[in-house]
Amino acid sequence: MPSKNADDNDAKNAAPPLPEPLRVPVADSHTHLDMQSGTVDEGLAKAAAVGVTTVVQVGCDVAGSRWAAETAAAYAAVHATVALHPNEAPRIVHGDPDRWSRQGAREAGGDAALDAALAEIDRLAALEHVKGVGETGLDYFRTGPEGKEAQERSFRAHIEIAKRHGKALVIHDREAHADVLRVLKEEGAPERTVFHCYSGDAEMAQVCAEHGYFMSFAGNMTFKNAQGLRDALAVAPLELVLVETDAPFLTPAPYRGRPNAPYLIPVTLRAMAEVRGIGEDAMAEAISVNTARAFDY
Repeated sequence: MPSKNADDNDAKNAAPPLPEPLRVPVADSHTHLDMQSGTVDEGLAKAAAVGVTTVVQVGCDVAGSRWAAETAAAYAAVHATVALHPNEAPRIVHGDPDRWSRQGAREAGGDAALDAALAEIDRLAALEHVKGVGETGLDYFRTGPEGKEAQERSFRAHIEIAKRHGKALVIHDREAHADVLRVLKEEGAPERTVFHCYSGDAEMAQVCAEHGYFMSFAGNMTFKNAQGLRDALAVAPLELVLVETDAPFLTPAPYRGRPNAPYLIPVTLRAMAEVRGIGEDAMAEAISVNTARAFDY
């Protein structure tokens, strides 16, 4: 007979139930279908059942970006972005002891390796069904000083790629607000720039608004300790607000810690509507228009 602890663990790891469907269809502006359980068809069907009819599949490395582009080509409901995640750049430059090539050799690092990876991202970014370049940016949470140079070089290259191909720039910014804003100013941001999983405060939201940057809010804005994110959402212009899952991560309350997926967008959207003091239909209508404008689809 299973123990109570085993039953509790099963419940914590179980997929949350489907929420009440939205009346106005919306898009999940940032998800990782390749990291979620089940097939793409299953994930898209569950999402569509609750009114999430479009997803933006985000690449984090060369292989994942190729997969994102291929998946977007195969599914009308999927749009792709391609990039090297900020934490990927230092691993490429300095060599990852756990990364092996298909020939069974440990992969060499260096600037040439980063250039080669960026060249492939550039190639993918030119594809019609690739709507953005990202997630790129800076992440100081796990990367020490020795990796910051590689991150910034990669970030600047992604900005140039996005501008040259006329694609949206999708930014990953973790504990690096000032430097991300500095690099955007120095390089000149693309016409459409999205702060994925917005993590700044209300003051930074005002700076983003001044520059016309989109701010995409994820399930962590529902967490008890996330008042700063709710304050930022409260002051962000509605026409610059997006919603995302970043699934399988950042599952919204009350399901925090359980697997996330695009079908849980309604939970976060309803919490966002409450913060803004508007109805969920009005929130969904704004987000639907904003996401299509951000990714030009």
